[in-house]
Amino acid sequence: MTDTQTYEQILRNRQRELLSRLSRIDVDLGRTKEQDSDDRAIESENDEVLEGLGQAGQEELRAIDAALDRITKGTYGTCVRCGEPISKKRLGAVPYAPLCEDCMS
Repeated sequence: MTDTQTYEQILRNRQRELLSRLSRIDVDLGRTKEQDSDDRAIESENDEVLEGLGQAGQEELRAIDAALDRITKGTYGTCVRCGEPISKKRLGAVPYAPLCEDCMS
């Protein structure tokens, strides 16, 4: 398996995890609210946290989709800003990274 195939597998696994998590968040946000005002206040806070997690998950999914698109186009692992290679260390930490370390700073 090539490095690109390995990263593609990692990205697709993460994509599945996120889609599952986002589905659970949608279910949790759609549940019937409690009538008790104290419970409603706690649920409201929990919903805000869930919405934040959902938004972060959506952003990560968009980044993963873009990385998978770069794999399809044959440009994965190349910085979208300067065209230099992205280090294996960086891709190992953030497999959907579009920028090299220099352009990230």
